[in-house]
Parts: sequence; structure tokens; C-alpha cells
Amino acid sequence: MNSHRKPRTSTPFTRRAVRVGLFAAGVAGVATAVPAQAATGGAATSGAAKVAVASDHVFSHADRLDHTEEKDSFTIRQFGKVNAASVRNQANAVSSGCTADDACRSVALSFQIVTMAGEHTRLNAVNLSDATNKSCTGCQTLAGAYQFVVSTPTPLSLDSAHRRQLADIHRRLDALTRSDVPATDLRTRADALAAEVNAVLQDAVADAPKGDAQDDVTMHRHLDGWPGR
Repeated sequence: MNSHRKPRTSTPFTRRAVRVGLFAAGVAGVATAVPAQAATGGAATSGAAKVAVASDHVFSHADRLDHTEEKDSFTIRQFGKVNAASVRNQANAVSSGCTADDACRSVALSFQIVTMAGEHTRLNAVNLSDATNKSCTGCQTLAGAYQFVVSTPTPLSLDSAHRRQLADIHRRLDALTRSDVPATDLRTRADALAAEVNAVLQDAVADAPKGDAQDDVTMHRHLDGWPGR
């Protein structure tokens, strides 16, 4: 997986935290996990049961001493065939104590891709973001969490071509996070990158066996803030 220094649910553009407990036809390839900032993940075997756990969290904080903090993460976790999975993706941004004449900018963006395989995988997915202004007039604060859960009955490994495409999106996410583009543009461009990730994953599973009426790729999106509350 690539890394950088980053009730509601299965519908793509929702503004609520995703808390899903459901049976899904699992997804994908080799049992690997690549850590991102504040990221953990792995698969544990208990008896005949294999359980996958992944957690990715990006936090940014801007204040009078450090007026700008912009962080992102882009993680790819392939767990292979599992009986159960618990995945969490979170972004938090805080701006504190700045003024309209000396405003802060805090950006946190987290992209998490999880693949797993299995006919009756028990999945619990959480995707959330929170942006907070603390006595920070005129500050710009944005937190965005994008989670992609890929489901196929048999293991599927992302090939080199799809990994190159995802790596290119990752590079552009880094550049976007650290840019000074206006708020509305930043949100729009982050959504556009998420749409590209979704398209790459849809292409990757196009020839994979289909599950029991489950989507192969499910995207969860949660954005909060900007300008601050």
C-alpha cells in the first residue's frame, strides 16, 4: 500500500458517518497492508476464522503559531479471503485562535481502499470526518474522508497497471492538499479524485465473479467544514 507522511453508508455521496454491519461478498488480492500516517491494519486468524482490521486517521491542526497545516493519506489494504472485517477511516481538521486579518488554514483528507474476498464476509465499516473552528474568525477548515470497499467472492489482486493509476491519483492528492486553491475548488477537486479512484477500482473488478447482489465497489464520502462552524 502506498502511504503519505492522511446510518449511512453504501451510497456514494453522503454527509453522515458510515456505520455498517452487513454481510458482503468480500474482495481482493494478497493479504498485505501498507501503512499510511496514523494507519494500522492486518488480518488475524482465530481457529478457522480470519478477521481483517484496518484503521486510518488523518489529523491537522492550525493555530497562531502554525497558521497552515495540510495533511492527507492514501492507503491500499488487500486482505484476501476473510470471514469478517472491521475497517475505519477518519479525517479531523482543527483551526484555533486565529483572526480574520491573520487567518488559519487546516486541511485533512483521508483516502482508504480496502479489498477482501469471501461469500459471506461480516463487514463493519466506519467512515467519518469532523472540521472544527475554535475561536478562529475567518479560518478555513476542511476534513474529508473517502472510503472504498471492494467486494468479490474470490480473491482479486490489483495489477500493476491499476496500481500505477492509483499512485498517480495519490501524487495529485498530495499536490491538491498542499495547494492554495479556494475552498469550493478544493472540495470539487477532491471529489473528482475520488471519482477517479472509484473508476479505477470498477475497472479492476470488471471481470471478477459477481457476489450475491452486492456492489463490487462501494464508496463512502464524508466532508465537513469550510468555512468553519
